[in-house]
Amino acid sequence: MQFLCKEYQDGNPRVRSLVTETRIHLVPSLNPDGYELAREAGSELGNWALGHWTEEGYDLFENFPDLASALWAAEERKLVPHKFPNNHISIPEHYLAEDAAVAVETRAVMAWMDKNPFVLGANLQGGEKLVSYPFDTARPVSETPAAAPRPPDDYEDDNPELQETPDHAIFRWLAISYASAHLTMTETFRGGCHTQDMTNAMGIVQGAKWHPRASSMNDFSYLHTNCLELSVFLGCDKFPHESELQQEWENNKESLLTFMEQVHRGIKGLVTDQQGEPIANATIIVGGINHNIKTAAGGDYWRILNPGEYRVSARAEGYNPSVKTCSVFYDIGATQCNFVLSRSNWKRIREIMAMNGNRPIRRIVPGRPMTPRERMRLRMRL
Repeated sequence: MQFLCKEYQDGNPRVRSLVTETRIHLVPSLNPDGYELAREAGSELGNWALGHWTEEGYDLFENFPDLASALWAAEERKLVPHKFPNNHISIPEHYLAEDAAVAVETRAVMAWMDKNPFVLGANLQGGEKLVSYPFDTARPVSETPAAAPRPPDDYEDDNPELQETPDHAIFRWLAISYASAHLTMTETFRGGCHTQDMTNAMGIVQGAKWHPRASSMNDFSYLHTNCLELSVFLGCDKFPHESELQQEWENNKESLLTFMEQVHRGIKGLVTDQQGEPIANATIIVGGINHNIKTAAGGDYWRILNPGEYRVSARAEGYNPSVKTCSVFYDIGATQCNFVLSRSNWKRIREIMAMNGNRPIRRIVPGRPMTPRERMRLRMRL
C-alpha cells in the first residue's frame, strides 16, 4: 500500500496506470485476532501456529461452503447446466443458519465478495514458496468422469482425484505470471521448503495435486462469483523476522505488480437493451470454456482469457441471445466486446401455452368450419 501511494505521487507511469485503471482492494489481515496472538508470542519455535486459527478455532481458508462437491454431484446426475448452474452457485441454506459452524470473518468475506464484482484475487500465505490454483478439492474417484487420454508429455501425473477447472489454462497463466516474476520462486533445484519440489520446476501447482482440501476460499470464489482466485505462498517462513521483511518485499514486488496487471487481459464490455439500458445478471458464455460469468449491476462484465479467438454469447431472461467473435491479444489491455440484446416474445408465448394447458395449440385450417369446442377454446385464448 505504501509503495503504490508513494510511486503514484512520484509519477511512476506503471503504477499510475495500474491505480487509475484498476479498482484495487487490499486486506492486510483476514485473521487479525490470530495474528495478534502470534505476534505477542514471537516468531521463534513455531509460535506462528497460534495465529493459524481464529479465536473460535476456525481455519478460515477451509471454512467456506464446499460448492465443488455440489457441482460434481449435479454433473453425475446430468443436471448441469439446465437445472444446476456452472457458475454463481448458491450458498446452501444450512450454511447460512445462525448456528452454523461458520466464522464471523468468513461471513464477512462472503458478504464482501457478493457486494463487489471482483475479477482477480490472491490470498497471501506462508510456509511454502509457490502459487497454488483451483481446484483445491479432490474429486472422489467414483465421480471422476471418463477423460480423454493425455499426451505422454503432459505435466500432470495420472491422478484420478485431480479435477481441473474449465479455466485450467487461464489459472496456469495467472500462476506463472506471479511465479516467473518472483526472484527465487522458480529456483526449484533447491527443493521445496519441507518436502520435494511439487511444482515440476515451475513454482506453480494445482491445489488438489499438492494439498487437497475442501471448502477452500479459492474454490468458493471461482464457483460463487466471477473471480479467479489463487493462493500465493510467499516463502518458507510463516513468520519472518522484521530484518528479513525488506528482502521478502524485494522478492515479491515485481510479482505483485505483474499479477495485478493480468486483470486487464481478456475481454470486457457492456450488455444493454436496444434503448441503451444496462442488463444486470446477464450470462456471458465463452465457447469451449464450461464456466460462465454474470454481468454486474451496471451491465458491465470482465472475463480473463488467454490470447486467442473466442465465440462469445450474451443471454438474459426475456431477451434474444447475441453472439459474436472476440479476439484476445498478447499485449495487456482487454478487448472491448459489447452486446445489445433485443426483447424476446418467449415470455408471452409461455403465457399463452400455459393458458392452453401447455398443450400444442391446434392450427386452424382456412376454409374449414370450426367445431363448437374449437370456437370456445379460441375465444378463451383471445
